[in-house]
Amino acid sequence: MRKRRVRRRGKKDRRQQILLRVLSVVIVVSAVLLVGSFALQKWKNRALQAEPVDSENEAVEGDIDWFGAPEIDVELLTVNPYSRPGIALKAVKGIVVHYTANPGSSAVANRNYFEKLKDSQDTKVSSHFVVGLEGEIIQCIPTKEIAYASNNRNTDTLSIECCHPDETGEFTEDTYDSLVQLTAWLCKRFSLEKDDVIRHYDVTGKDCPRYFVQNEDAWEQFKEDVQTRKNEIISEEQQEKK
Repeated sequence: MRKRRVRRRGKKDRRQQILLRVLSVVIVVSAVLLVGSFALQKWKNRALQAEPVDSENEAVEGDIDWFGAPEIDVELLTVNPYSRPGIALKAVKGIVVHYTANPGSSAVANRNYFEKLKDSQDTKVSSHFVVGLEGEIIQCIPTKEIAYASNNRNTDTLSIECCHPDETGEFTEDTYDSLVQLTAWLCKRFSLEKDDVIRHYDVTGKDCPRYFVQNEDAWEQFKEDVQTRKNEIISEEQQEKK
């Protein structure tokens, strides 16, 4: 009888040890999941706080001087690690002009491509603004946050992606006019000069925007047009305040 009790007690002890081990594993796994969930939520909250959006889907960026701003369709990307990481810009020290390298594509198509990267995770790329073939402007990322566009200048520049009808990369007249107006207004807003406007080429040597890389005179003329329009906006604002 005594031996049976010992064997029964031994089986009971082993069962208790197994249960304790299982319980320990469950506790550890639960703790890891809880910490991971908390960290993810904290990242999301920090990113979302970078730029509130009002009910009309316009970027709320504090006290902005909108005088001289072109019409902008604000369609902000979802915060995600692949196209809108929600990381704050250190400063705005320049504006980088790009071209899509996708002839005939529209502004909305390029914006939607950036948005879908959160699911496809194919690469990391985006732009603050996209200018379409008919001069329409879509804002994808707030000007307080970085975009994945200009390599080592992502942290201190705003990026403008431009659509183009063919392989030459030359912009339509409507695209060009909107680009000038948008760039001039941003220069005024952030106290930038024409030489603070650069090409992707000037950062990495990439053939972007192609037409302005292969036609230096056209690029210099664009910067002059931006400076002229910026001065006109300032003058118009001063006249309105009198």
